[in-house]
Amino acid sequence: MADTEQADTENAAQSEKAAKEAARAERTAAKLAKRITAFAREHGGAEGQVAYIGERGARIVLVGDDGGWGDVVAPSHAIAKDAVEKAGITVHDDFDGEFAAKVKTGPYEWKRMAGIQIGGPTGG
Repeated sequence: MADTEQADTENAAQSEKAAKEAARAERTAAKLAKRITAFAREHGGAEGQVAYIGERGARIVLVGDDGGWGDVVAPSHAIAKDAVEKAGITVHDDFDGEFAAKVKTGPYEWKRMAGIQIGGPTGG
């Protein structure tokens, strides 16, 4: 009987831990969605793409309707997917084609990219 009580206690502790982790993930997704929504509002709308970046989680690349771009990092792919869903933006499977062509770059980006390619300073 004591074994059953101990197992019930362990199960309750595991359930409580899982509930806390789910609540934390929900809060994180809501915060990310708020940032995505703010970006979209600032840029006249936005589209995104979610990319797995290993142990670090997932990167949400955002491209505004005005060509502005940015990104946010989520601690997991599931949280990233939840965040873009909450934000209500269009999500692309890949960052290529018409979606990538929407990105507008300026002199800073071109200088930085050229510096990296030809071994110049990377600090901009």
